[in-house]
Amino acid sequence: MSTVAHATILASRTLHWSDEAACAAAAAALAAHPALRDACIELEGPLGAGKTTFVRHLLRALGVDGRIKSPSYAIVESYVLPPRDGLPAAAATHFDFYRFTDAREWVDAGLRDLYAAPGLKLAEWADRARELLPAPDLRLVLEPLDDEARRVEVQAWTPRGVELLA
Repeated sequence: MSTVAHATILASRTLHWSDEAACAAAAAALAAHPALRDACIELEGPLGAGKTTFVRHLLRALGVDGRIKSPSYAIVESYVLPPRDGLPAAAATHFDFYRFTDAREWVDAGLRDLYAAPGLKLAEWADRARELLPAPDLRLVLEPLDDEARRVEVQAWTPRGVELLA
């Protein structure tokens, strides 16, 4: 498992989301890529930047019904992506490492196995466990601007990430 410390950004793109509708549109565009169903995506940004909002829009665009909760207290929330466009059902796991004070908590919590399993992985506050995490396919760095607007740097760290970025 390669860690981010040994990886480099292969490509990047900067987006501007003027409002939540633009966030939802970006999530829907990303959800259209079949490779996303087995990708690892990290979301960075300060509290209130829209990380969980983006995850909710992405999971909705992937067909998840029902309540989509923030994993801030539970650390992990799991979902099933329904079959779509000839693709089988897949797992989606949403992580939030905000409460971690040491990267080893990632191992202690048994998350290594969840990261190694097939399916979509979405991680908020990954910087708190980054030294032990595999390189993400994509990292979205969200920067709040005025009102609802966001500047989003989308970084591809793997060949799959480059495919998703295209």
